[in-house]
Amino acid sequence: MKKQIKVPKFKNEDEEREFWSKVDLSEHFEPSDFERVSFPNLKPTTRPVSIRISVADLNRVKERANETNVPYQSLIKEYIHKGVVTPR
Repeated sequence: MKKQIKVPKFKNEDEEREFWSKVDLSEHFEPSDFERVSFPNLKPTTRPVSIRISVADLNRVKERANETNVPYQSLIKEYIHKGVVTPR
């Protein structure tokens, strides 16, 4: 660490935002000061996609989803995930 930051008490968020916008953190920290962290409870970001599959395959997925009491789209996501992470 290079030098300590003296952080004042802020009256509101605007005042705090103004303070941090003028601080150059590279004057206060070295790359070795940082620690790697993980956030295990964050949900991964998802994005909608559109795919075409045969009606027969979709019906089979829906039947299997109904048997296991799982939404069929969740089951499709599970199948895709298994296909992606399984080594060849």
